[in-house]
Amino acid sequence: MRLRRGAAAVGGLGLVGLGYARLEAASYRLRRVGIPVLPSGAPPLRVLHISDLHHRPRQARARAWVAGLSALEPDLVVSTGDNLSHRHAVPSTLEAYASLLRRPGVFVLGSNDYYVPRPKNPIRYLQPDDGRRVHGEELPWPELRDAFVAAGWRDLTNAGATLEIEGVRLAFRGVDDPHLFRDDYAALAGPVDPAVDLAVGVTHSPEPRVLDAMVADGHDLMLAGHTHGGQLCVPGFGALVTNCGLPRSQASGLSRWGRAWLHVSAGLGTSPYTPFRFACPPEATLLTLTSR
Repeated sequence: MRLRRGAAAVGGLGLVGLGYARLEAASYRLRRVGIPVLPSGAPPLRVLHISDLHHRPRQARARAWVAGLSALEPDLVVSTGDNLSHRHAVPSTLEAYASLLRRPGVFVLGSNDYYVPRPKNPIRYLQPDDGRRVHGEELPWPELRDAFVAAGWRDLTNAGATLEIEGVRLAFRGVDDPHLFRDDYAALAGPVDPAVDLAVGVTHSPEPRVLDAMVADGHDLMLAGHTHGGQLCVPGFGALVTNCGLPRSQASGLSRWGRAWLHVSAGLGTSPYTPFRFACPPEATLLTLTSR
């Protein structure tokens, strides 16, 4: 009898935890982070970092929350991929981004921009990455990319770009999704232009091979997503996994990678097959870049 009662209590706690994790997955937060990375005398720049929306057409609340971020009046928007999670999600995703697309922006894509998510054994996330990738059907990612570009956002898919904002000269280099082994930083490699005020590397998955190459070339700041901040975290311990080569302690937020700053967004969404977050609420981040 005691054993049955104990099992029932554990099961009940598990259901409560699962219910809370489902609610937390829709508890959107805005984080504000300062980074002293600009030259002396440069004006502060407000950069909105968005990642891993994993949008589906019926997610009206997520759409409205993202649309409301335009009220922050960022100087620049950086999207680090995984915007989509459904074959019909491009129109509603663009609706969410509509006001932000009126501002300067840069972007890269992630694996779930390219392919529909598929059910996977969650135990695989706790095991070392064996390099296998299981893809669903291809998503209409060219429509999303073309709409971003038509709005004036710069595509950093294995490409570079330069922008001047408030008199600050910014140089960007980005790669295609390293999680899918589509990155080709070698095509861009070389020392950054010393005449720019800030060199920024952008990637979906923060794989060390990409981060190391960017730091070696002199990037001051790198932005990434993909990890979901661990998605299911243990209070006092943090992320169990990062789903990439990044250490657990750097699963989200601001940290140092060599001489450079690294900001990893915990992201706004989840796979439709694992719509849960625990001790890791969905987020976008307003980065305020200030002088060193």
